[in-house]
Formats: sequence, structure tokens, C-alpha cells
Amino acid sequence: MSRRASPAQTLIPAVGLLVFCIFLSARLVGFSEPEAEEISRQPSVQSRAGELPPSFDKDVARVEQEMDRIEDEALRQMDSTALDRQGQIRTLGKLLLFDKHLSVNQNEACSFCHTPETGFTGPIQSLNLGTVAYPGSVRHRFSQRKPQSYMYATFAPVLHYNAPQGDFVGGNFWDMRASGYRLQNPSAEQAQGPPTNPVEMGLPDSACLTYRISKAPYRKLFEQVWGAESFAVQWPADIERVCATPAPPPENDPYPVHLSAADRQRSDKVYDAFGLSAAAYEASPEVSPFTSKYDYVNAGQAKFTDQEARGYALFRGKARCNECHRDGGPGEEPLFTDFTASNLGVPRNGAVQFYFEATPDEHDYRANPAGEAYRDLGVGYFLRKLKSLSGQLNPDSRWISLAPKFDGKFQVPTLRNVDMRPRPDFVKAYMHNGYFKSLKEVVHFYNTRDVLPACKAGDPSEKIACWPPPENAANVNKRQLGNLHLTDQEEDDVVAFLKTLTDDYQLPGVNSQSHSAVMAVRPHRSSK
Repeated sequence: MSRRASPAQTLIPAVGLLVFCIFLSARLVGFSEPEAEEISRQPSVQSRAGELPPSFDKDVARVEQEMDRIEDEALRQMDSTALDRQGQIRTLGKLLLFDKHLSVNQNEACSFCHTPETGFTGPIQSLNLGTVAYPGSVRHRFSQRKPQSYMYATFAPVLHYNAPQGDFVGGNFWDMRASGYRLQNPSAEQAQGPPTNPVEMGLPDSACLTYRISKAPYRKLFEQVWGAESFAVQWPADIERVCATPAPPPENDPYPVHLSAADRQRSDKVYDAFGLSAAAYEASPEVSPFTSKYDYVNAGQAKFTDQEARGYALFRGKARCNECHRDGGPGEEPLFTDFTASNLGVPRNGAVQFYFEATPDEHDYRANPAGEAYRDLGVGYFLRKLKSLSGQLNPDSRWISLAPKFDGKFQVPTLRNVDMRPRPDFVKAYMHNGYFKSLKEVVHFYNTRDVLPACKAGDPSEKIACWPPPENAANVNKRQLGNLHLTDQEEDDVVAFLKTLTDDYQLPGVNSQSHSAVMAVRPHRSSK
């Protein structure tokens, strides 16, 4: 169902460099047979300098079509279902997250980088194998990090510093910059980041999002939830031209949609409502359902296999995973994160496209002036109160002095749905820079980081018998990983347990309503 005329597709110039590396058969030495078989099935993706994957256009078009399909489904739900207040805001949030017209070129929804079939993270295998970041509405612009999952993100507390613990806790984004201090909701403030980020949805002004929503087929639902006067804004005559111009705005005109003070205030309220609506959908059972095999085992309705049980015991014991990926205590919902940040010593991923965005594009914008010299400081960068691409700032000047202690640290993600994928051989990427391409690699790194020798350039045993140096050597966590003394079988056991954290587990012989409802938005995912 076509809602509006689609704009002309943005041309994709051969800008930058993508070096796509996958595993050679020689690297499989020492891995268990099932894991070796899984990796050996991964398709070979090779690119020369300045080339995107051959399937790039096709992959992007497929994801756009899937986003349109889900949005059309939500529109039918809006038109045909009597929704209560909670249902209204959740449906509105879903429509907002799947609406590609809220980007500068009207081609990229928020969920372009966060699709249901992959646990609301990156859905394009060729990108997961290489750059791991996803293209923005301006298709040759990429950010520097792998998309995080929406799932269970709404449980993060407002960012705060726990002085006795010496840690920051909460917030959203890898660097915690969606602190939640203003809306008291980190997920809502996370949703507000991508629309005006030049390398993501690319709108030059938050008012452009308000304007685009005012033209959307779900405007009435927005007004039902947030008030009939939400869009009573006097738009300037050049609004279409301004909102079709990619961010960032000119330094001498940071708000290029020129509004009166009253209209700017009204538009800002719509932007806040957008974030809060998105967060309401992300908190719904459709996105955060607690329906994994682990949950059913925890409720006494299912049993682990012997290997899964061994993996869980290791997770809580010898492997030390539970020290950061907390599985809860009495009366707690197990979220498999402690909402802190850590530097694990993850090696640099040289295929990240951001390294090769030093040259000005056709809009005279350089995403990364530092080029290959760039190093991602993570939480430390945010704490220095420097403006991020999407505008979030350190809200507390007392935190600036703490920045050096948090250089190289990234938020501990939930492990829920860490293995959710559309088919068994689909390749996901792990960690902020996507260096790892399988759970086995992740667990092997945790186990052997400080035991195996340093890799030499081009070493075919990388990730198996050697490790490159960390991307950032500051503040590397030496307490909970590096030399866990796990056997190869024990590594496999931990991986088997992690796979029980995938939602939509169906009890044998049970056809639950919750399972059917969630599967309705994830029709292509393998049940394996």
C-alpha cells in the first residue's frame, strides 16, 4: 500500500573504503564441529577499495520494503482496532519508528537499522560482515558503531554516577549519551537522536520531523494522544526545501526552519512526544516480551538441555558473565545487563566505513575529519561535554573530570535476543564496532584475550590462536575476562545457553497468543 509518492533514490557514489573480512577455513582450527560448520556456511564478501558490497542496493531495497510492510500493517491496525490509551500510544510509536518519510530523503525509517527479525538490530548480512554501521538517509554516510537493539532498552534507568561503585549506570546508546535527564526516559531521548544525526536520518532541524508528522496519515492518532493543537504551527514558505537539505545545518543558522518562539516551543513538544511514543512501543510486549526459553525455564514450564544447563552454570560461575550481564535477583526481571560501561579490549574493526569519511561529500560534509586516525573514546567522549552528531550533551558539568576514567568504555548491552536472526546461517555482528561475527568468537575472546599471543598483520589464525591489540588500551577490564580457563567444550556450552535468551520460544504443543502476536511482526525468523 503506497502512502505517498516516493522521492527519487539518492545516488550512491563510491565514496570511502569498505574492507570486508570473513573467516577462512584455516581460522576454524580449534573450534567445535557445529561452530565450524556454521561459520563455513557464511558467504564470502570481498570488496576492493571504494566499493560497497555488490548486493548493497538490493539489500537496502529489501529492508525498505519490509519497513513499509510493517508500517502498512500498523496503519491497518490503527484504522480497524478500537485502541485503549495504552494501545494508542504504542501503535503511534510503532508508526513513527517505521515511517521512512521522517528522514531527509524520505527513504529511511528509524527501524531501518533495527528490524524485528534480527532482534531490532542490523538486518543486512553484507554490512554485518564488514562496516557493521548502516547507511544513513544520505546513503554514502555511515556512523562509527553497530546499531544497538531496541529490545529491553526501556528498562535502563536515567544515567547517574554511583560514587561508591565508581561507575556510571543507565542511559541509552553505546556511549550512554541519551541520559534521560530531561524526559526522565533514556529510550525516549535515544529515539530523538537519529532524526537529526547527519549520518543517520539527516534532518537539518527537529522541526522538520514535526512538519513531516503533520503530513502523515497517522496525524489524527498523534493528536488523539498528544493534543489537537500539536500541529498548530505556522510553517515558513521554504519548509519543503529546508527539510529536504541534509544535516548538518549551517553554523550561522543552527535552526534553519525559522519559526516564532511560540511555534518553536510547540514543535519541540511534538519532538518530545515523538520520543516518548517510540519508547512506549519499545516497552510493549511486541518488542520486549520476556518469552525466551530461559523465561519459561525460570517459570518452571520448560527445561534446559544438559548442554544449556552446563552453560548457565558456567555463565553464573567460572565464565563470570553474570557479574556484568546480571540475570536478576529475588523479585527482579532478569535483564542480563547491569547498565554500566566497560572496555573489554575489543580489537579495532578496520572495515568500519567511518574511517574513510574524511573527504567532503557533495554537501561539503565530512563525517570524520580524522580519517583512519580516529579512535572511538566511547563514554569518555560524551563526558567531555562535546556535542555529538545527534546533539546530546553531558548534562552534569561535575562529570567532565571523570572522562579519562571512561575512555574506551561502552555500555554493557543486554544479552537477551543476542542470537535472534532470520535464519540459522545469518551473520550478526557483536560489540560496538562489530569486530566479532559469532557468539563463539565473543566467548573465545573473553576466555583467551590475555592468554593468546598478539597477532601479526594478516595472521590467518586471528580470532582463533591470536588476538590483535585493543582498539583503545585505556581502562581495559582486567577483572572479569581475559583468562577464564574455559575448555573448548565449555565455551560451546556458554554459547548454547546464550541461545536460550531468544524470545518467541514456543513450548511444545502450546500455541500461545503472545507467541502468535509477536511472530506476526517477525514472519521470516527461523524457529531454530
